[in-house]
Amino acid sequence: MVSINIKKESALKRLINTMQMHRLLIIAATSCSILNKLFDLAPPVLIGLSVDVVVREQNSWLASFGFSTVPSQLGVLAFFSLVIWTAESLFEYLYGICWRNLAQITQHKLRVNAYNHLQKLQMSFFEEDSSGRLMTILNDDINQLERFLDHGANQILQLLVTVLLVGGAMLILAPGVAILAFLPIPIILLGSIRFQKKLAPRYREVRERAGELASQLNNNLGGILTIKSYAAESWELKRLDIQSKLYQASNQRAIRLSAAFIPLIRFAILFAFISILIVGGLQTWEGKMAVGTYSFLVFITQRLLWPLTTLGNTLDEYQRSMASTNRVLNLIDTPITIASGNQKLNPKEVTGKIEFKSVNFNYPNRNPLLKDFNLSIEAGSTIGIVGSTGSGKSTIVKLLLRLYPLNSGIITLDNEPIENFDIRSLRRSIALVSQEVYLFHGTIEENINYGNNQSKFEEIVKASELSEVSKFINELPEGYQTIVGERGQKLSGGQCQRIALARAILKNAPILILDEATASVDNETEAAIQRSLSKIKENRTTIIIAHRLSTVIKADKILVLDNGFIVEEGTHEELLKKDGSYKQLWEVQAGQSI
Repeated sequence: MVSINIKKESALKRLINTMQMHRLLIIAATSCSILNKLFDLAPPVLIGLSVDVVVREQNSWLASFGFSTVPSQLGVLAFFSLVIWTAESLFEYLYGICWRNLAQITQHKLRVNAYNHLQKLQMSFFEEDSSGRLMTILNDDINQLERFLDHGANQILQLLVTVLLVGGAMLILAPGVAILAFLPIPIILLGSIRFQKKLAPRYREVRERAGELASQLNNNLGGILTIKSYAAESWELKRLDIQSKLYQASNQRAIRLSAAFIPLIRFAILFAFISILIVGGLQTWEGKMAVGTYSFLVFITQRLLWPLTTLGNTLDEYQRSMASTNRVLNLIDTPITIASGNQKLNPKEVTGKIEFKSVNFNYPNRNPLLKDFNLSIEAGSTIGIVGSTGSGKSTIVKLLLRLYPLNSGIITLDNEPIENFDIRSLRRSIALVSQEVYLFHGTIEENINYGNNQSKFEEIVKASELSEVSKFINELPEGYQTIVGERGQKLSGGQCQRIALARAILKNAPILILDEATASVDNETEAAIQRSLSKIKENRTTIIIAHRLSTVIKADKILVLDNGFIVEEGTHEELLKKDGSYKQLWEVQAGQSI
């Protein structure tokens, strides 16, 4: 797994910074939450006033406003009840919409930004990390944040409003009694902070375990054929059982701590409620406090302290969401080591001259592969590159596509360093057909047209004809609308390879690269690819990396690589005369040598 330096800045502050452009929506959501809570706290006031009316009658507080009779006073209270309940419901509806929209916008923005950043990272990042962990970050972690914004943010805000508003009212009406209600609050807050500190690392562990579990599930589903063919179902089930139990155990450790929080708060609230019930009741009995005020205090004490019981669940959601937010933002903070140049490259103007000059390169934590490597490919020529596994053949292509950064040296295209080019326009100028063909879940037409969305159907058909896959497609009941399945699993390897070649032909790039495109296909498919090449390589630079030498015999020049060096070069006939590595390989493949 890739290690990422976590910034000292808090996850909450980093999240708020990403939401600055939605300031108006945040203000609207916050305002609706506050107004809803204001109206929600009004009923205890109405209860206190109604008790005051029926006890004191014409001497009540409402009577001072000109409502002298009890019926008129109760009518006023009924009217205000209707207004208050209506306003409370309205603002509850509005804050629900605002917070949920904010949650949706935030999760969408974070997911798109994270994925966009992920696409810009170098290939070594994906080789060192697992797709399962990345999927967990892009999906589960962002959904965790969405759940908190849906409910948790509103709960925290309304809790603060309740404490400030109710606490202020109690201090004004009965400061001596109010102190008793406030006594548990510092204990609850200090306990909350302590629980929060203990919960944070536990939820970080939960998210990491979730990523590891998702990674194993992803690997197993991708390798289901191998699992079945080796009858390894029981072994894989045991491995999954271990990972799932580790995830379960980390969750249980967090649950044990978070579950203890609410019962402790309940006892603190009970102390305050009993104190006010007894002390306030005695003062009312002795005539030191109005009955209406006492009724208000009894009801409002619950409204002040009982919401604190939700603090445990809210903090639980908060810690989960902040742990997830940190993982998402740390992914976005991963440095991009391959920066794009500023110079736009028009594929139609590219001639295709390629040069490697004193290039040195090694994969992370591995020995040097290319050492002072030099290569010159003339525009419009066809070059074959052969050699043993690990000799650096595919590495040349990866460096040309800028999938990895060079250690030193320079690669030029049409005499211009490729680092100067906008990386997207550079890659648009290169069409790659690799050994491991990837077809996306969708139709054959969509896969051939991938990356060329403006192409007409006639152009798609022509590309499939050039790759000699059109006959097979036309024989299918749904033709070009046939679903290929995930990774093209509904098609054979040769069919996938020819569809990939059609995709490259449709791209119509000035540089065509076939990286072991015939290594895993039958003789018929190889012959079809050879015929296609003879038609499409004209007026474009073609690089053919091959294990089968029959694929490169018609190349203008063949390079033989060994351990990162070019040990031989020439045409097929010239290399056979040299009696070197190429001739030995040819004789082995032709069956002339054992």
